[in-house]
Amino acid sequence: EAAIWSFVWFMLAMLFNYGLWRYLNGAYGSEVADIKSMEFLTGYLIEKALAVDNIFVFLMIFTFFAVPAEIQRRVLIYGVIGAIVLRAILIVAGAWLVQEFHWLLYLFGAFLVVTGIKMLMFAEVEPDLSKNPLVNWFKRHLRLTPDYRGEKFWVMKNGLRTFTPLFLVLIMIELSDLIFAVDSIPAIFAITTDPFIVFTSNIFAILGLRAMYFMLAGMAERFHLLKYGLAMVLVFVGAKMLIVDFYKIPVGLSLGIVGLIIATFMFASLWVTRNKSSQ
Repeated sequence: EAAIWSFVWFMLAMLFNYGLWRYLNGAYGSEVADIKSMEFLTGYLIEKALAVDNIFVFLMIFTFFAVPAEIQRRVLIYGVIGAIVLRAILIVAGAWLVQEFHWLLYLFGAFLVVTGIKMLMFAEVEPDLSKNPLVNWFKRHLRLTPDYRGEKFWVMKNGLRTFTPLFLVLIMIELSDLIFAVDSIPAIFAITTDPFIVFTSNIFAILGLRAMYFMLAGMAERFHLLKYGLAMVLVFVGAKMLIVDFYKIPVGLSLGIVGLIIATFMFASLWVTRNKSSQ
């Protein structure tokens, strides 16, 4: 079911891109239509690829807090809604800042290169949520029930609002998505500064996040090499930003490079884990 819904969301994104191309082709000509269509597709691919890493973080959070599978869906629904609102705010702010202060592209580029290098260096390091200062702070300062109360985020206890562990899970999901957005949105600004393309490619990628989680959650270990590929994508788009005033890499070439990196590490992950399982 999750795979079917993932395919449905993917096809909706492609139909939107086709409709966008048809409209722009009629209004502005094929050259503009081709460029904008490739910008959308590249932005969508980058966001979708980086979302895989975010899904692994979601899985880690759900596992740490022992969230029953039947109530994970509600958290993810709110997570997707929060992600859409957050991205709308960040994209509008980012587009305005880039338009007013062009030099910010260099700052974004340097940030992405550093982030990509750090991801390469610490790809095998698994964060320990039991030592996370935010988790411990919330546990100390929130009135929490000792167990889950179905899909409720809080209950009334002795006349006081008492939060369930599910509320803490939701906070961690939203915070992880905020960190994820700080990486992914500047990465798409490396492809285009058109806020419409940035927003729509982001949103269509995010809409399929919930289905994508349930499709990949059970096979996360089979994609353990993908983090290296995502790190290389961040380094590439960061470098693209840094040289934008000296050489503008064509959108089609960017799409090909990003697609090749992701496909290479995805198939490498599947191949390596297949060999291990057969030994």
